[in-house]
Amino acid sequence: MTLTLRLTALLLGFCLDLLLGDPHWMPHPVRAMGALIAGLERPLRAVFPKSPKGEQAAGVALVLLTAGLSTGTAATLLWLCVRIHPILGFAAETVLCYQLLAARSLRDESVKVYKALRDGTLDDARKAVAMIVGRDTDQLDETGVSKAAVETVAENASDGVIAPLLFLAIGGAPLGVLYKSINTMDSMVGYKNDRYLYFGRAAALLDDLVNFIPARLAGVLLCLAARPAGFDGPNAWKIFRRDRKNHKSPNSAHTEAAAAGAMDIQLAGSSYYFGKLVEKPTIGDPLRPVEPADILRCNRLMYAGTFLAMLLFCGLPLVLSLAL
Repeated sequence: MTLTLRLTALLLGFCLDLLLGDPHWMPHPVRAMGALIAGLERPLRAVFPKSPKGEQAAGVALVLLTAGLSTGTAATLLWLCVRIHPILGFAAETVLCYQLLAARSLRDESVKVYKALRDGTLDDARKAVAMIVGRDTDQLDETGVSKAAVETVAENASDGVIAPLLFLAIGGAPLGVLYKSINTMDSMVGYKNDRYLYFGRAAALLDDLVNFIPARLAGVLLCLAARPAGFDGPNAWKIFRRDRKNHKSPNSAHTEAAAAGAMDIQLAGSSYYFGKLVEKPTIGDPLRPVEPADILRCNRLMYAGTFLAMLLFCGLPLVLSLAL
């Protein structure tokens, strides 16, 4: 498939994501990856020794099998579709691009939290935000719920939207599937708890590696998009430069710092996970309290950064390829 066709498929897939989101009735590659990871965990743990090194080896096997099977299946499917007819191959590429992006679903799920805060009870809002965050939510007040939702939108602006866009633009759907398989493994097994400390180490390290450049690029894009989207552009750059490393993960704080600065709020800080208080530094300055409307504002910033990413990764190369 030519570069022009591949980028056109990405552009159409991006538009489909904005229009349709993630219908739960539709088969989805990320859900298939999740089922594969869950299905491989038990047999891999049984095959390798029950020791730190054995669990690490099992985790490496999980990464190789999941990434290889997911990417190989996507590449084979696309090859078969192209062999049947080029139009079918283009359609398959478009659908995969659409399903690997999550801008609309990120917006929809976070807006559910906003609507629960606006129209429902605090318990409703806690249940809604529990669907999109990993922290304990049963004791969060309105500000805590709002902040958790904002942080999720800000963080996932990178690994849910801008990073997949980058990999899809570079290598089409197969490279996008490879990225999402790594990201999905990290989200399922990349925890530093008793169960996954060793087993999930390979997935977590690989996810840090593949997100190293996209996370930083996403933070820059949110800063660039801040002023045109109606936010505090200078403060976005200030907090991004100052606080983008305020996280144990080398990648997670970049977009959170940009968003906190753009909206003149403070994010992060200590939270409870599985009943234990986890001490974390703050990101941004508390120039005003976080409020439910910040969920909508952060989505607007996320969309602005995403459109800028599309222009950079897809629009500009597409125009240049057509001109040449």
